[in-house]
Amino acid sequence: MNQQNKDTTSSHKTASMKPGRREFLKKSTYLGTALALGPSIHVTAIASSEDELPMRMLGRTGVKVTVLGLGTAPVGEGPVGVQEGIKIFSEAIERGVNYIDTARIYGNAEEILGNIIPKRRDKLFLVTKVWTDNGQKAESLFSESLRQLKTDYVDLVHIHNVGGKDLNKVLAKEGVLEYLLKERDAGKIRFIGVTSHCRPGRVARMLETGQVDVAMTVINYADKYTYGFHEKILPAAKKHNVALAAMKVYVGIKGGFRNHRKGYVGCVTEQNRMPEAIAYVLDLEGIDVAVVGPYTVEQSIQNVDFTKQYKPLSSEQRTALLESGKQIALKLGTRYGPLT
Repeated sequence: MNQQNKDTTSSHKTASMKPGRREFLKKSTYLGTALALGPSIHVTAIASSEDELPMRMLGRTGVKVTVLGLGTAPVGEGPVGVQEGIKIFSEAIERGVNYIDTARIYGNAEEILGNIIPKRRDKLFLVTKVWTDNGQKAESLFSESLRQLKTDYVDLVHIHNVGGKDLNKVLAKEGVLEYLLKERDAGKIRFIGVTSHCRPGRVARMLETGQVDVAMTVINYADKYTYGFHEKILPAAKKHNVALAAMKVYVGIKGGFRNHRKGYVGCVTEQNRMPEAIAYVLDLEGIDVAVVGPYTVEQSIQNVDFTKQYKPLSSEQRTALLESGKQIALKLGTRYGPLT
């Protein structure tokens, strides 16, 4: 979509929103105006205090978000009880995290967030996902997400794992993209995104539609040698000024997908490497947010602390981290699916 059409769509979308939401768009503390800097510029808003999380512009959305996003899969799929989950998520949010990433298939994650979101809605950038290629199924999933989250709109909805989808179905009439565009025009969705664990080429094809505002992919110091999403997708993201969110920042949960309901087993990255793992991702030009999912209150606090202390890696640190990542990659292989 060219900029003129994008602006027209944006104006129509804003005009169609009810007064409460229009007011939100004007007053939200994290909403930035669109920058006339071109798609290749990566903007970092420096925090005004050491106690604040740094923020970055989320691609062409014009929204500033914290560079740390709260992932909710480990808690939701753990599973963790609702009351404990509220504590875990609240610790990150109370410490300034405003990018909240969830999904309909993340167990009880949306239910937990529904106890938090209503009181803080205008301060949060809320993201969910629909795991389907079909518009009718997406409608059912998204309606349930709104009910569980106790909100009437979501800032961003991803087509969940397009690397595992038939893109012809995704893009077909009555496919999931057509449905999300309709809901965007109705004001229930502000932006549209895609996620993928594998097949970078399918992400690139989705970006070429011009309808994708944000892409979230596996990006870390080990999977650089396996999937290489940031190297393969960054040029397309720059071309379209699409934001990039990194997931599996700590190289994911030990054992991969088979342990996603066992968040307590911990992640692949050792404790002493975690600050460097976050720094590696945030050092990459074009990455706007690192989404990390805690499993405990302690991990929730820790992730915020690591991010507040973020400093670019030295060349020596980067070399050592990538060397360890290369060895990890050899052991893990293509655990999230095929390359093509």
